[in-house]
Amino acid sequence: MLKTLIIEDESPAARRLERLLQDLDFEVVAKLQGVYESIDWFQRNPHPNLIFVDIQLSDGLSFDIFEKIDINSAVIFTTAYDQFTLKAFKLNSIDYLLKPIDKEELKQAVSKFKKLRKTPAGQIEAIKELLLKQNNHQERFSVQIGQRIMIIETKDISIFYSRDKGTYAKVKSGKDYLLSDSLENISQSLDASSFFRISRKFIINITAIKDIISYTNNRLRINLNSDFDEEIIVSREKVKEFKKWLTAQ
Repeated sequence: MLKTLIIEDESPAARRLERLLQDLDFEVVAKLQGVYESIDWFQRNPHPNLIFVDIQLSDGLSFDIFEKIDINSAVIFTTAYDQFTLKAFKLNSIDYLLKPIDKEELKQAVSKFKKLRKTPAGQIEAIKELLLKQNNHQERFSVQIGQRIMIIETKDISIFYSRDKGTYAKVKSGKDYLLSDSLENISQSLDASSFFRISRKFIINITAIKDIISYTNNRLRINLNSDFDEEIIVSREKVKEFKKWLTAQ
């Protein structure tokens, strides 16, 4: 049975992909969530036949993994963003899957893998260079207030959060603004060295953190430099990567 590894920081997406791969007779040896966790795993375990990896992880771009570890496994990238599915992939012998992953497209990608069995040398670095030229971090957001459109600098945002099916940004002055995009899409556009998605509800700016307190069930609670009317909790599955992100700054 072929062995595969999933590197995906959204747990529901990882679980769904695992089920689809099991139906295709793959053994999923592990599900990992971040760059640092993945580097540690590769240093301690035999490398699988195939890796499914999201491009944008909570603590950085997955390309950072390949810079630190010499990996001989074949690679299939997954992404929620069309901006990452440019001609770079079509010009290189690497496959990608656009999330949410379609079962038939997954079958085609697996079929391609079985013919090639290995990602050509140097291709991942070539793709990274092409993508990074396209993927500038979002430096500002526009919000509509009545008939006015206001511009908010990303660096001035303390926290992005979801509430009542809406996505909001709280700036360091304390004001909250309703955004037009989803938290998932916003998380893909931010500089991972400054912002971290601590749970499905919150993306935090490192400069906005006042202190971090141990919380129940091995979680962490974050207090901001400005008032916020809801507890900001680092989910248990994110704690390890969050701590590594803090010390990597």
